[in-house]
This record gives sequence, C-alpha cells and structure tokens, in this order.
Amino acid sequence: MRPDFVVTILSGLLLGGPAYAQEVPPAKPNILFILMDNLGYGEVGVYGGGITRGAPTPRIDQLAAEGTRLTNFNVEAQCTPSRSAIMTGRFSIRSGTHSIPIGGGIEGLTQWEVTIAEALSGAGYATGAFGKWHLGSDQSRLPNAQGFDEWYGIPRTTDEAFWPNEPQAQAAGVSFEHIMEGRKGGPSKELGVYDLEQRRLIDAEIANRTVDFMKRSVAADKPFYAYVPFTLVHFPTLPNPRFAGRTGYGDFPDALAEMDANVGQLLGAVDELNIRDNTIVVFTSDNGPEATWPWQGSSGLWRGYYFTHMEGSLRTPFIIRWPGKIPAGRVSNEIVHEVDTFTTFARIAGADVPADRAIDGIDQSAFLAGAEKSSRESFPIYVADRLEGVKWRNWKLVFYDEQRDWWTPPTKLGQPKAFDLITDPKEEYPQTALRNTWNAGPAMEALSAFEQTLAKYPPIKAGTPDPYQP
Repeated sequence: MRPDFVVTILSGLLLGGPAYAQEVPPAKPNILFILMDNLGYGEVGVYGGGITRGAPTPRIDQLAAEGTRLTNFNVEAQCTPSRSAIMTGRFSIRSGTHSIPIGGGIEGLTQWEVTIAEALSGAGYATGAFGKWHLGSDQSRLPNAQGFDEWYGIPRTTDEAFWPNEPQAQAAGVSFEHIMEGRKGGPSKELGVYDLEQRRLIDAEIANRTVDFMKRSVAADKPFYAYVPFTLVHFPTLPNPRFAGRTGYGDFPDALAEMDANVGQLLGAVDELNIRDNTIVVFTSDNGPEATWPWQGSSGLWRGYYFTHMEGSLRTPFIIRWPGKIPAGRVSNEIVHEVDTFTTFARIAGADVPADRAIDGIDQSAFLAGAEKSSRESFPIYVADRLEGVKWRNWKLVFYDEQRDWWTPPTKLGQPKAFDLITDPKEEYPQTALRNTWNAGPAMEALSAFEQTLAKYPPIKAGTPDPYQP
C-alpha cells in the first residue's frame, strides 16, 4: 500500500471523517519542452560537440547527466513536418504538413487536428508557446487558436529576417514577417517587424517570457506545458549582442554559447521555483544540422543535412530529465520517434488521446522510466511527400539515392539499398536488398502495416482549408 494512501486513511480517522480510503492522485508533472531549430546531432558537448564546435555547453551537458540521453531519437526532415509531428503525434504526411510552405496559399494544421496543447488543456494544464511556430500564419491557425493559452514568437521562419533589409523587397511592398503575441480566445497582434536586429534579440525574449509563464503557472497552482521552440541555430545564425565575439570563433559558436545560456536560464528558473522534482524537461531539435554557408552545422558521427533521408537529418539530440522517475546518467540507443512524445506525455498527464484517427505516437513512458527496450522498432521515412525509406531496428532500407543538395529531389533507385547503421553509421557501404532479404522482409512488413493505415485514414491534402472533416 502506498504511504500517501495510508496517510489518507489515518487522517480521515483522526479527524472524525469517513473511515474509507480516499486516495489522492499524484500531482501532474509540469512539462518544459525545449526545441532548438536546425541543431545537428554533433553540436552539444555530450553528443561529441561542445568545445570541438568552439563552444562548451555545460548547462545542457549537466542536464544530460541528471537525466536520460537518447542516441537514436528520430525526427522528420524539415521544420514544419517535425513541429507538426510533435504537436499531433501523427506523421506529417497525414496532416498536410509534410513540406515547408513557400509563400502564399493556405498553410499549417487544420483545426480538426488535436494538438498536445489541446490535449493537455483538457487535463487542466496551463499551456504556453514561446518561439517559432511554422504551422500556420492565419489567425485561425496560430498557437492561441490551436490549444495554447498564450504565445509569443514568429509564425513562420527565421530566414525571412533577411527581407526587411533588402532594398528591392522594401520597394516592392512585400509583407514582412512580424513578431507576434496572442492569448486564447482573441486575435494575435503584431509587435514589430522581424528583421536582422530582432533576429539577434528574439531568443533572449523567448527565454524571459518562458520564465514569466512558469512563474505565473506555479503561482496559480496549475501544472504547465511550456513549449519553447527557440529560433537558434537556424540561419542567419546570429548571436545576441551579449554573446557576439564570446568564443572568438565566429557567429555559429557564439550562438551555441547563447543557446546553452538560454537553456541554463530556464533550468535555473525551475530550481528557483522549487519544481525540479515534478517537472519533465526535454531538450531536442526539430531536424538535422544547418547546411547554409557560412552557418553549417554538424551531424556528428552521422552524415547528411536536413531535407534528406540520411541519419544526419533524422537523428537529433534528445535529453529528458524527471528526477526520481527517469534514470539519471542513462544513455540508450533504442529507437524513439518524436511522434512518441505526444502519446507519452498525454499518458503521463492523464490526457485523452484521439481515438477517431491514426495516431502514430507510441507510449514510451515505461521505456523512459527504465525499461530496457523501446516500444518502437520501426518508422517510415518521408522527405516532403516522398516515401524515401524505412528504419527497422539497426537497419535502414532506402528507395532513393542520397543527396547533398537538399533542394533537389533525389533519384529513385531501381533497387533498394540497405544499411546496417551499427557497422556503417555514415551510410557509406550500401548493401543490396537481395543480400539482406532477412531484414528487408520485416522492414517492408512494418511499412506495409503503415500504408494500410493511410488507406483507412486518407491523408489531409496540403493547403486544405477549414473546416475540414474526414
């Protein structure tokens, strides 16, 4: 019998109350979900980066020592698809969000989708988003219309910060991206143009607003879900003026130093609020490394950039801390996918998971609590709307050739290639599927099962307007 259960019985007897048990449910944990933008696997110290990339990352490294670090955490290959998967627990091919929108037209998640913010709001959470959204620019598709009580940030992407500084764009009367803020039940408002000056300043403001949100939630005695999609280290990778020149190695290392300090500020606030033991902290990235000169990132021991099916695109850092619930100092190479965070956190928080659609996320709470094996063995690999491969255990089966030019569609192979990611982590020595039919079989079986769900639940087409109803 649990100790708090016994205390409940004794308290009832001593106070003359009912002599039957009234078990008090445990407090719901806070969730602080930190998402970096285009941060490669090889940037953080505990993943082989840090000082080798010109900037130590002591606060993030300490977080890893206090929690569990995954080396086989997988994401989608682009910003919008990855954020969609986190928000919905569904592969983006299902949601019409499989590609980054390039100007004009309807973009983002339909109102029919259920976000993790909506699920957790239903479970009594305060929900806040602070940073880059990239899942819809219209008022009906901004964060405060998709389950968040409040938000601050940019609706799209950081490269638009170049535009206000371009004379031709100014002369053409182009509509520039604005920093925005909004609250549930009302419209979001524009605060100012997102230009190169604001690009340097925004992550500091994101950190400050997140801290303020956590303080207000704790004061209101409400569990919180703080979704913090920072804008670093997306190009242009420009550090805050306080960090410019800090490392002596240029803008990118200076930005890494700023990133670590911002994460440290959030972790420090958790400690100051005395909520460390009941707060789940996640640190991860939306996709593989930045590939734009002169801000190239590092994929570490893997190869490839974002927008590709290679491991450098799919594997990102993932650190999770929950003292007393998730083992400290643990490192695992078990497969986990970002869609799993939706289902896992919904399960932990006691929130409802939609039952009227395909949910790809798998509950990983037992694995994160210390079980040896992940609940996942495989997942399909989409790059935009192209099915380019499938991962199964330590094997990857690919249907397209590799690419370095991430904007050019790759060549479809006449025969699939298989890679053993244990013996060939850089995917340099392809094996034909014929040689390894023993692994191609279960990989294709897993893929076939996924494709059957696409037939049962047809994907939403990109650009579908609201109201959408399947």
